[in-house]
Amino acid sequence: MTDYQFIRLGRDGAVAHIELNRPETLNAWTVELAGELRHAVQSVTGDPAVRAVLIGGAGRAFSAGADLRAPRGETADGHPDVSSRLRDHFNPVILAIREAPKPFVAAVQGAAAGLGASLALACDLVVAAESAYFLLAFVNIGLIPDGGALSFLAERVGLVRAAEMAMLGDRLPAAKALEWGLVNSVHPDHELPKAAEALCARLAAGPTLALANIKRTLREIAQARLAEQVDAEAARQQEQGGTADFAEGVRAFLEKRPPRFSGR
Repeated sequence: MTDYQFIRLGRDGAVAHIELNRPETLNAWTVELAGELRHAVQSVTGDPAVRAVLIGGAGRAFSAGADLRAPRGETADGHPDVSSRLRDHFNPVILAIREAPKPFVAAVQGAAAGLGASLALACDLVVAAESAYFLLAFVNIGLIPDGGALSFLAERVGLVRAAEMAMLGDRLPAAKALEWGLVNSVHPDHELPKAAEALCARLAAGPTLALANIKRTLREIAQARLAEQVDAEAARQQEQGGTADFAEGVRAFLEKRPPRFSGR
């Protein structure tokens, strides 16, 4: 294992393993975790001995998304700065995975929420445990989804279902995610590691250059404007960062109560 503080990186033959390692926060993202994750993705992408990559999360969740308790700065007009972390730290991880000329597999147990959902859906294939669920609860704090989640959802499940997830903010359990085509397979929790490793081993034994070109072509077909889209998300997040609804949403989340939105 390479020595990181918030992730673990290792290799088993031609398969690299990246594991988010903040289980006490359900692997919530901070700037520091994102920096280590980006470094790890770039490292395995540049390693010719690596031919497939498995991404998972330590403990009972894949990732609960961005850590709302992590400190953030303010804009020049005094509003919370909600876009700099996206542009400078979080979005580059998502783009690096999509641009990597190697297959990435996400193994999801428990929550894949917010940026956790984006991370899973940025991977080429997704295998899930029966305990897994996907959640875009941004609407509950007065924001829009980020990390390319809306783009990934629209292309995988269609606009109507994407709107349902984003506008209602309800959990999508693993079985329904499989039915919708959001994940490739669902397994009992204790079987997920073995299933994910077997899938990665199969990819690692495949024609690496052909797989890279399949991924590249799919990206050109479906995600040619992904970089523009995640930048637009960050801009729209910032628009909402100065609203009363965002302030109320964050307060309600921290106080563990339903938000009382005013539409302002």
